Amino acid sequence: MDRPWSRVPSWVGAALRPELDGTTDDIIAAVRAEVPDYDRPLTGRFGSRITEGVTVALGQFFDLLGRDEALGDSTVYRALGQLEHREGRTLAALQSAYQVGTRTLWRHLGSSTTARQLPPEVIFSLAEALFGYIEELSAASVAGWADEETSQAGSLQARRHALVEMLARQPPPAPAEVERAAAAAGWTMPARLSVLVVEDPVAVAARLPGAIGADLDPLGLVIVPVSVSARSAAAASTGRGDDTARAPWADRVRAGLGGRRAVLGPVVEAAQAHRSAALAQAAWPLHMAALLGPGCDAALVRADEHLLALLLAAEPDLAAAMCERSLAPLRALPAGAAARGEETLRAWLDAHGDVSATAAALHVHPQTVRYRLAGLREAFGGALDDPTARLELAVALRTPPLARPEPDRPA
Repeated sequence: MDRPWSRVPSWVGAALRPELDGTTDDIIAAVRAEVPDYDRPLTGRFGSRITEGVTVALGQFFDLLGRDEALGDSTVYRALGQLEHREGRTLAALQSAYQVGTRTLWRHLGSSTTARQLPPEVIFSLAEALFGYIEELSAASVAGWADEETSQAGSLQARRHALVEMLARQPPPAPAEVERAAAAAGWTMPARLSVLVVEDPVAVAARLPGAIGADLDPLGLVIVPVSVSARSAAAASTGRGDDTARAPWADRVRAGLGGRRAVLGPVVEAAQAHRSAALAQAAWPLHMAALLGPGCDAALVRADEHLLALLLAAEPDLAAAMCERSLAPLRALPAGAAARGEETLRAWLDAHGDVSATAAALHVHPQTVRYRLAGLREAFGGALDDPTARLELAVALRTPPLARPEPDRPA
């Protein structure tokens, strides 16, 4: 490592030291005058630290002149950087303080009697020694500041991780417990929120204003504050979240995902965060397996738009039994006829029995629909005219194919 102070004659330091007795006070005064963050009384820990830092720096600099030695212990300056972070001063302010201090010291050196008598080559070496020395001190303080930043960020994220975990817990914790955890995490509890299930949740949360995330096991969660109109809030509370889905906050969530796949739980009051988390977590494996039906190929899906799929997935045995019974007439048909029958039934049920609308959806003539329906009525008997049977059939037809029993086709 280069040690520019070794190239300055050793007698220079001894000659300069008595001439710069008042430099410490001048450096501190200049820093306080030129760097706003340091314009405060020299009392308490602040005053003692900055005075110690400047005094030790000057003494060590003069001691090093003429010696081929490393800088040595930089603990004081690393600790100074940590203190600056704890007291809320920025890294830019810390670096500015070093720059102002260096300029002030150089002016004092240049105006001293000893310096005016030095040959030019020694003056150049002295300047190089000073700026190299201060650069190392500044680097130690910057490292201390960065260490404190990392430590505090890690501690804060740990508290936010605990808060996310608490909000998703069932049964939910007491409100007072949540309030204490939110205060410790430096997070303001919103009136309403939505829980997002996504991979890399901490990075996603950093892109969403006011959000916090945690990489829980097995799924990462992001708590997203939601600001919606009264109309949208009423729509969300009834399970019809169209207005909420189009709200600016939802657009920000989509943009913040960065192409990641995710599931967004329903908008709920903060005390009901566990409900939003539970629905989003239940929908995640179905979304990843493309089993949520129409729209499930989008990167972001809303769990409350797929409640039927979630209901069926929650009771797979019952769903399979219902499919087996409701779709039995189709299972008895040859594969081609069964596929046409299923397509026709789905369109007919979606059209509420309107033959013309069914024909338009299938791109066939209405008479073709009537012909197919006649065959289906023969196969299903009175089920197509029974409200309960029609409901079960409609649900069975919306059950993802992978969740249905395998048909036994006639030979």
